[in-house]
Amino acid sequence: MTQPHMHQDIQTTPLHDLHVELGAKMAPFAGYDMPISYPEGILREHLHTREKAGLFDVSHMGQAVLKIEQALSGDAAHEAIAEAFERLVPGDIKGLEPGAMRYSLLLDEDGGILDDLMITRPAAAAQQGTLFLVVNAAMKAQDFSHIETQLEGTARLQPLESRALIALQGPRAVEALRAVAAEAGALAFMHMTEMDVNGTPCLVSRSGYTGEDGFEISVSADAAQALARALLSHADVLPIGLGARDSLRLEAGLCLYGHDIDRTTDPISARLAWTIAKRRRAKGGFPGAAHILDLLAKGAPTKRVGIVPEGRAPAREGTEITDGSGALIGRVTSGTFGPSEGGPIAMGYVQSAFSKQGAQVQLLVRGKARAARVASMPFVPHRYHRD
Repeated sequence: MTQPHMHQDIQTTPLHDLHVELGAKMAPFAGYDMPISYPEGILREHLHTREKAGLFDVSHMGQAVLKIEQALSGDAAHEAIAEAFERLVPGDIKGLEPGAMRYSLLLDEDGGILDDLMITRPAAAAQQGTLFLVVNAAMKAQDFSHIETQLEGTARLQPLESRALIALQGPRAVEALRAVAAEAGALAFMHMTEMDVNGTPCLVSRSGYTGEDGFEISVSADAAQALARALLSHADVLPIGLGARDSLRLEAGLCLYGHDIDRTTDPISARLAWTIAKRRRAKGGFPGAAHILDLLAKGAPTKRVGIVPEGRAPAREGTEITDGSGALIGRVTSGTFGPSEGGPIAMGYVQSAFSKQGAQVQLLVRGKARAARVASMPFVPHRYHRD
């Protein structure tokens, strides 16, 4: 079986040789040698994903199964594993139906964000009492250690190191996946199921990180390259690198951990209050609950906002944001040229008084103030599949 391996302390994914064959520009990212772009270029890759379908290698992400230690089955097993995991996140994990998935946040004792992650309750009856987790690549070692430590004796974590993860995103993604998995079209948004894809058993979710309809496919490492080639053989599918992945997610208003959210930010200032379920708001019981619920009631002093600079030059991460008098009011956390928008876009944090849509601000670029305005996100409307 092909396993991720090491080259001079940089790991490679099971699709590494395919990226090289396809002419990818490779660079280190989160400890892996990853494709940044292909010969088509970032602009074309971005627009192709919006128009048709793009294939992304996200095998660097951390996949794991969390299993309750108690000998339980059915709903009782799910109740037990959900109750345990809710000690770490503010989401409603108990309320997940079989096969449903949820975006949530790992929090520290002060309410800071340790990571964001996807949590799925398996659909199969035999797998109740387990949760399927996907965490960020750069944080997976810390995340897995944190989960194991916090839930020691209650649940057991099994990292899935012999699996690849492939994302297929865009309005034509469902047609491309149907060509190798006939039942793909029946899968609901934010749900996961087991199905054969290109003749290989896979875990397939209808989710993604672009704002488009799409799927993420967890497949054994030794079958990943054949599956990727089968998907790329479809006329509507192109390989897409991390460059376009970043501009797609920014247009969709989605956070990148370590940039837009981290341990210094909380769910309220990050405008992720929607991840805190109504039941959890009433009962608390998650890390930093008192502080977070106080911010929810009174308001946070800073807020994450979208920013549209005037002109054509992007405002990069770290750019200072000032008011009209030149007083510092915040910083840009992500910024790039938005190909679908046709101009520069950014997100960052500003003092709450300046967080309303349309507020006029300034960006200090190379010591020169440039006009910008606060904008609502997403910059490009989400087109997720709705039943």
